[in-house]
Amino acid sequence: MRWSSAVMAFSLLCTVASAQNSVGVFDGHSDVGTVLHPGTATFDSAKNTYTLTGSGENMWSTQDAFQFAWKKVSGDVELTADVSFMNSSGNPHKKAVLIFRQSLEADSVYVDVALHSSGLIALQYREQKGGPTSEVQSSGSGLLRFLTKGGTNEAQGTIGAAFLRLTRRGSYVYLSVGKPVHGTVEYDGESIRIPIEGSFYAGIGVCSHDKDAVAQVTFANVELKSLTPSSEKPVLYSTLETVPISSGFRQVVHLAQGRFEAPNWSRDGSYLLFNRNGRLEKLPVVGGTPEVLNTGSASHLNNDHGISPDATQLAISDNTVETKSPDGKPTHDSLVYVLPNAGGEPRRLTQNAPSYWHGWSPDGKTLAFVGQRNGDFDIYTIPVTGGDENRLTTAKGLDDGPEYSPDGQYIYFNSERTGHMQIWRMKADGSTQEQVFSDDYNNWFPHISPDGKWMVFLTYERDVTGHPENKDVMLRLMSLADKKVTGLAKLLGGQGTINVPSWSPDSKSVAFVSYALITPEDVRQAGSQH
Repeated sequence: MRWSSAVMAFSLLCTVASAQNSVGVFDGHSDVGTVLHPGTATFDSAKNTYTLTGSGENMWSTQDAFQFAWKKVSGDVELTADVSFMNSSGNPHKKAVLIFRQSLEADSVYVDVALHSSGLIALQYREQKGGPTSEVQSSGSGLLRFLTKGGTNEAQGTIGAAFLRLTRRGSYVYLSVGKPVHGTVEYDGESIRIPIEGSFYAGIGVCSHDKDAVAQVTFANVELKSLTPSSEKPVLYSTLETVPISSGFRQVVHLAQGRFEAPNWSRDGSYLLFNRNGRLEKLPVVGGTPEVLNTGSASHLNNDHGISPDATQLAISDNTVETKSPDGKPTHDSLVYVLPNAGGEPRRLTQNAPSYWHGWSPDGKTLAFVGQRNGDFDIYTIPVTGGDENRLTTAKGLDDGPEYSPDGQYIYFNSERTGHMQIWRMKADGSTQEQVFSDDYNNWFPHISPDGKWMVFLTYERDVTGHPENKDVMLRLMSLADKKVTGLAKLLGGQGTINVPSWSPDSKSVAFVSYALITPEDVRQAGSQH
């Protein structure tokens, strides 16, 4: 006890002393949390390089321990650096970070881009003081693994190097990644909404991920600058992500400029489907280059589509065929079709428009869809072989998002019949309509896990009507056994995020799409050399 107290007192003394010393552009440096070996920070003005040494058990869970060179800032800021580990020894998860941090306390709210010596890059964050740490793993990690293969970076002769940028715009922080040493850096698909308020600390840090060890990192070409508001229209990026429900640690699978939407997870777990530019695209779960699926004459697909239980067919909603509006004018409203899962010419099922597919019955014989008839949106079913549609809901207000439970007994859906959008369910024949739970948010698109234990759904804030795009939303998870609701992810999204069934077949993960609005100035800077 006496030894532990002495170590903590010495650590605190070093923190106070080092925090008084500026280094380069930073106001001070200090060890955050409890460390056995006090860290150091030096600046070589001739080489424009910072060298940090640091100990610390980890930057994770509910508190951190690391060496931090910092500057007090506020508002929108951008921090950029070439980051390199000086040797390959020690824990492969030792971390070099660019970080925005609310305070110097060990359990502070923060967000950082963490480069591990193994090559992994992650956007890590703690949303509340003393809360757990979460992360979004970068799609740029493959780049780093290539650069560090064999232990040495060819460009620099150092271990685990990358050009990293952390950008704060409003309540969101974005990660950009590139090759080190005069390479280019591009938005990498990782963004997080983080509650950092007022003035905060921006800087660089190192953690050995081993309380008994010390790690050394260099940060070259460091630039920390304030950002002015942009008058230009932001550029939209879409990111396809997966998230395990056990950890909540998000993984980027695919990023592209522009809009794509609504991922389905294949029945064998090997690929994902999503819609873009009126077509369906197929992408391996591990990432890669998407390929366009042949949907024949259907060339204006929207974001309501899904794979049959036996994986032989696809249901789609498409706007290609000319229909008539209620006043008799020609239009192109959505209709429901089925086609072979491998692609081919679609077969029309619904005769009335608009109709939007949402669910397959577990036996594959019936489709559930939303149809607008006489001005009301209600839930209908129709045989997959064709025939008459069967209306299941009649309540005033929008009903949407019908999806069968895995045992086929229930159809879950969202309804605004009580005044705002909530999750409901009914027997498969439309009887016994009941609210699943109630809160003050607007909840959409319930999706039931294949094992029948979980429901994931999309949540808008209280003042949002409909399901618009590019809003602050949450993915939330409910245990159907005890009705306990937990948060799974906070993101910019809404329309297109999780409109359709997107559970992995093992019920362990969910696929979704997040969005980012990047200012043109940031895009131009991200593509320039430094």
